[in-house]
Amino acid sequence: VQLQASGGGLVQAGGSLRLSCAASGRTFSSYAMGWFRQAPGKEREFVAVISWSGGSTYYADSVKGRFTISRDNAKNTVYLQMNSLKPEDTAVYYCAADQAFARLRLGSVEYWGQGTQVTVSS
Repeated sequence: VQLQASGGGLVQAGGSLRLSCAASGRTFSSYAMGWFRQAPGKEREFVAVISWSGGSTYYADSVKGRFTISRDNAKNTVYLQMNSLKPEDTAVYYCAADQAFARLRLGSVEYWGQGTQVTVSS
């Protein structure tokens, strides 16, 4: 599985962005998908994960209620809708895939995409 993230940019605090991650490969629908982020000088951290069917999701406490992860298996794409953005959301965002939802939640990732920069100004 190859992953291509897009949709990052510069936004003011309180604004919104939607990230997309397009996957290649015929087995996309069998993978749990997730988003992670890495701020300057910090370790990469978990943001959100969605099961292969889209029926289960899980979020980091820091984004719960503001971010929504979704997927369209017909388009081989996973999304991260980010609302009420804060300056502390500034980071490079990475999409990720693993066959196990639980493993992905814990940061065990089989495939990483390249990152997309999100910058939130105050």
